[in-house]
Amino acid sequence: MLEFSAQQIAALLGGKLCGNADAKVSDVAPIESAQPHHLSFVTDEKYLPFLQETKAGIVLVTASLLSTFYFERSGLSTTLILVENARAAMGQLLQLVAKAMNPRKKGIEQPVFVSDGVTLPEDAYVGAFAYIGRNVRLGAGVQIYPHVYIGDNVTIGDNTVLYDGVKVYYNCVVGAGCILHAGVVIGADGFGFEPDEMGINRKIPQIGNVIIEDDVEIGANSTVDRAMMGSTIVRRNAKIDNLVQVAHNVEVGESTFLCSQVGIAGSSKIGKHCVLAGQVGVAGHIEIADQCVFGAQSGVPNSVRKPGTYMGYPAIDASVWRRAVVRFKQSGQH
Repeated sequence: MLEFSAQQIAALLGGKLCGNADAKVSDVAPIESAQPHHLSFVTDEKYLPFLQETKAGIVLVTASLLSTFYFERSGLSTTLILVENARAAMGQLLQLVAKAMNPRKKGIEQPVFVSDGVTLPEDAYVGAFAYIGRNVRLGAGVQIYPHVYIGDNVTIGDNTVLYDGVKVYYNCVVGAGCILHAGVVIGADGFGFEPDEMGINRKIPQIGNVIIEDDVEIGANSTVDRAMMGSTIVRRNAKIDNLVQVAHNVEVGESTFLCSQVGIAGSSKIGKHCVLAGQVGVAGHIEIADQCVFGAQSGVPNSVRKPGTYMGYPAIDASVWRRAVVRFKQSGQH
């Protein structure tokens, strides 16, 4: 990590500097374990007492918290930078550090396979052993890491990054500014079968595609299946964690979070600005309203029409679920 002074950080973030302007940091760490070369942050009141004992060289603090916390300035050995939102400010700094640590690549490594007629942008990066099929359209600044497979008729938008081993099947669309982490599979067949008169499961061809809109990030080894007909759609700015399954003909709403091991069955529609915590399961052919939050391991068997926070199976209003859990414990059922 690069070295920054408190004065540089305060100027970059537009924060108020309290302490030694020449203090320097070269790494980041949680406030409870930070050392003098570390930058840390406090954005929750429960961590404020650590300010009296931390060894961190510089700490970003959400300014509004200090109105509820009495401290003697002379008693602090660390330099504070007061900002509107310490977590967001730390994120802004880490973006700069990440770019320095993992700069964008450029050029075509060998061996790669590029189908005839495909134009590689001058500023693109294509890693070794990548495969690019027929009629593929690549946007400016794309980053295609080693062992990526891009099928026929795929479109990849400007500045999108496909990390090692990503697979994008034929006819799919990935927008601009997306990040697909290692092992992501876009456009594998939806799970469509129908038993015949002999009880043998016959495959229903999946002839649709997947559309990933702009500014979507998808974590390692997650899958988005192609539609039987039409499109499976992940709307702009959605964020999908590792090991998530999005089935055929699903629509994931704008700016929605899907946390690890979420599974969404076919033809369901998830609204905007929703959060599905770890291991939430969503049944097929249902709709979830905008701004819904589902606690970890919740099961959603039916449509949810009202924004709110839900927990349990079947998922119900979180406050009702918490009261029910208390009664379960009181009755001896665990």
